[in-house]
Amino acid sequence: VLALNGKIREAGEKIFASNGKKVDFGSAVKSCEEAGGTIATPMNEEENKAILSIVQQYNQYAYLGIKEGQTSGQFKYINGMPLNYTKWHQYEPNGKGTEKCVEMYTDGSWNDKKCNLYHLTICEF
Repeated sequence: VLALNGKIREAGEKIFASNGKKVDFGSAVKSCEEAGGTIATPMNEEENKAILSIVQQYNQYAYLGIKEGQTSGQFKYINGMPLNYTKWHQYEPNGKGTEKCVEMYTDGSWNDKKCNLYHLTICEF
């Protein structure tokens, strides 16, 4: 269970929360599902800023609910829907099929990255 301790941000109809734990992408997805939510997935600038405030609070990169699809360089929400909002860092994504997951930097921009790194878990509800 997530121990929240004030680590909650609201944006629109979503609530974002972190337990402060660093895990790989699959474990982050699983722990968010177990808590009754999903891994944080920004759909607009307001949501990106809410997630960013948690990233900055912990000063840790976090995985987002976005993965590379079958086509190299084409990223989608983990539910399979096409992205309707992006905030890629300059020259990103550049993994060309080798970096399937997406992390958020401490400036709020995104980078494609391998899925086996330990990043901050941020869920949305």
